[in-house]
Amino acid sequence: MSDTTWSGGQLDLDAYLARTGYAGERVPTVAALRELHARHAATFAFENLEIVLGRPVPLDLKSLQEKMVGRRRGGYCYEQNLLYAAALDRFGFRLSGLGARIRMGETKIRPVTHALLKVELDGEEWITDVGFGGEALLEPVPLRDGVEVRQGGWTFGLVREGEDGTWVLRSRHEDGWFDLYAFGPEARHPADYGVFNYYISTHPRSPFTGRMVIQQPGPDLRRTLIGTELTLTRPDWSRVVRQVPPEEIPAVLEADFGLALDERDAADLVAFHREQPVA
Repeated sequence: MSDTTWSGGQLDLDAYLARTGYAGERVPTVAALRELHARHAATFAFENLEIVLGRPVPLDLKSLQEKMVGRRRGGYCYEQNLLYAAALDRFGFRLSGLGARIRMGETKIRPVTHALLKVELDGEEWITDVGFGGEALLEPVPLRDGVEVRQGGWTFGLVREGEDGTWVLRSRHEDGWFDLYAFGPEARHPADYGVFNYYISTHPRSPFTGRMVIQQPGPDLRRTLIGTELTLTRPDWSRVVRQVPPEEIPAVLEADFGLALDERDAADLVAFHREQPVA
């Protein structure tokens, strides 16, 4: 099979689908898009452990498969969406990459650092993003102004903003709409994500270089481990928060996020957190 922008020809599709549990038809339909997104989101936790452990974050498909499929790990936005894009590519979807500015309820202009995907199918465009973390979409969303979708216990919306083609993905919180990120129409490519990845995985002001960030969204529960603070959030916005002792972190990663570490990584991660100053 010939290679493409999204490296679908390099993907071991059988292994990826076995990892996610997808057993449907391998055709580019809306039903397949929804199922692929949902299965990926439920399988791969958002995580930045390579950064915390002082390692580079390679984005070539061979490395992504070895890590996420072979070693049953997760990844953050570039890793997640590039692996997912390869699967979409193999299915025959017409897709393109986009770049977003994170908002998380704020209006200040941040750099473009987030990767997401757009799929064109049967005359309609869809946003599909499996790499946002704590408030990530569980399924694709039609790219239509004012659309609102219910996914599990959570509600998301898309609105156009201004006249420059900017879109805003929002999540409904207790007190109203909460902006997650803003993105424009400019197509982004894996080479762009490589530049973004280098910045976000190495810059001292990056939210991922100084602390562990592990997140897993679900229909009725969102799990988040920031540093040593584990938070479980339900759709009624009730929360259970507890501090995880460093020596318990590997067990929590496996039990709550499906991340199984080898002995070396587990020991290094425990040592990293034992060395952190007490807040």
